Amino acid sequence: MLLYSLFGASILLFLVCLGLIFVNNNKHATALKAKQQQVQDAQQQLSILRSEVAEMRAGMLSIGKRLVAVEDKNQELEQLQDAQKYDDPNAKIYSRAVKMVELGADLEEIIRECELPRAEAELLMSLHKQKGA
Repeated sequence: MLLYSLFGASILLFLVCLGLIFVNNNKHATALKAKQQQVQDAQQQLSILRSEVAEMRAGMLSIGKRLVAVEDKNQELEQLQDAQKYDDPNAKIYSRAVKMVELGADLEEIIRECELPRAEAELLMSLHKQKGA
């Protein structure tokens, strides 16, 4: 009789252990599925982010090309402007007069050297004083 009760207790213990293993296995399987879903979600998000970065990179390259074109055009316009400044004989006179004002020449000297009317020479002197103030 003792043998039957030990045998019954061991079978009962075996079934309890088997049940615990089954429950534990189900928990691990559920956790594994959850982790697999998280990995899939992360991969999808990574794919989306990669495509967005590629779009940004393409946009930045386009902006960079346009910026280079604008800088080239700006430099070309500056060169044209400088060329026009030196081609205009009146501009040379006024540039010289401004330089004389900056160097401290008096009104009569500017009128005489640059052959400017008094009103224009006075205007240059007045503008130079305003800049200095």
